[in-house]
Amino acid sequence: MLWAIGQFYGTTFIMTITLYGFPASANTHRVRAFLSILGLPFEERLVNLVTGEQRLPEFLKLSPAGQVPILMDESATVFDSHAILIYLAEKYDAKGTWWPKAAIARAEVLSWMFFDANELHNGIGWSRNHVAFRVPGDPVPFQQRGRSALKTLEARLGAHPWLALDQPTLADVTCVPLVALCHEAGLSLEHLPAVRGWVERVQGVPRFPTMPSYG
Repeated sequence: MLWAIGQFYGTTFIMTITLYGFPASANTHRVRAFLSILGLPFEERLVNLVTGEQRLPEFLKLSPAGQVPILMDESATVFDSHAILIYLAEKYDAKGTWWPKAAIARAEVLSWMFFDANELHNGIGWSRNHVAFRVPGDPVPFQQRGRSALKTLEARLGAHPWLALDQPTLADVTCVPLVALCHEAGLSLEHLPAVRGWVERVQGVPRFPTMPSYG
């Protein structure tokens, strides 16, 4: 566990944040990215999905679905990357920069976070599993869903610089990892200039980290 001294808005405190994840996991990376954006020191611990560590009884006590990531922050344990992002924003984004305070603005952000959980995950995510990680199965139906999702993003981003509001939010942090990795799913952004520009903008946010390599 990493113990560190943190400072936010003039307040000094001791924090203990541990991220349990897998290097090639887009779900892990969105949490890793948001921790970095917020400037929160943390320790990352490997859960080896290849060897099945996510199915061990001790891991299932933390994540009932047997999935990464898991965030441990002092006495709190949170699973599911979307829930973790909201938890971190509620606790550490006091100004509401990434998770706005207005109900309608939050609803807009959540709409795109759910878009990731449904359309991107069940499209790009599953086809990436078959193409990049050689999980048995036919990637074609998932690639079709992924292309449809990318077209939706292209239409949105052709008229707006960011997914939800007029600034980057959790919507962008949530959706960008799988989109940026779509080539690993047998998909391309070649004919989607608005999406390509958005990926560059999100990855250009200060302290946004590069996806760790996995080999």
